[in-house]
Amino acid sequence: MEWHVTDAQSLAIIDSEIGDHVFSPAEYEIVRRVIYATSDFEYKSLIRFSEHALQSGAAALAARTTIVVDVPMVQVGIAYDIQNTFANPVYCSMEALTRPQKERTRAAWGIETLAKRYPEGIFVVGQAQTALTALVDLIETEEIRPALIIATPVGFVNVDDVKERLQESLVPYITIDSRKGNAVVAAAIVDGLVDLAWQAYGQDRNGGN
Repeated sequence: MEWHVTDAQSLAIIDSEIGDHVFSPAEYEIVRRVIYATSDFEYKSLIRFSEHALQSGAAALAARTTIVVDVPMVQVGIAYDIQNTFANPVYCSMEALTRPQKERTRAAWGIETLAKRYPEGIFVVGQAQTALTALVDLIETEEIRPALIIATPVGFVNVDDVKERLQESLVPYITIDSRKGNAVVAAAIVDGLVDLAWQAYGQDRNGGN
């Protein structure tokens, strides 16, 4: 993100109020971004990282792996950081060309179409629980092997079940262990991850240009 002095002041307040935690420095950077975006300190106890999620995600970003998102709000939220760093291709499930299907939502059908096209992509589901369910179904049938799934959809019907299925898979993930979440949370996670990846890989990338 483009930083301003007020951003630094806000993050300093978060650092002073968050208290003890068990996150690694890289994980903490993601957590404080989410709290900054939402003003909700409860996310400190709700966010979950799989082993090697950040390493896998950062390496995939540096390799210009395709990013697939569920809704335009996520796409808009991550556009600035992506365009000004690794410039990964970003596709939205709502814009995927699909045939109408009464049994499924547009987001679910669209993300399934894109997942089959980019089976090792980075997937960001910020709003549509049906899109996350479609991805987990594809993972369980071994049709896709994502580099990372960021899953923060709000939900009241079976959202905990699908998130549990995601956490039981072998796919790297960052998710919220609650019915809480939204596209703003997803975008904050991506932006934090992009900044971490740029710190790790960007200097070498620039040096090679």
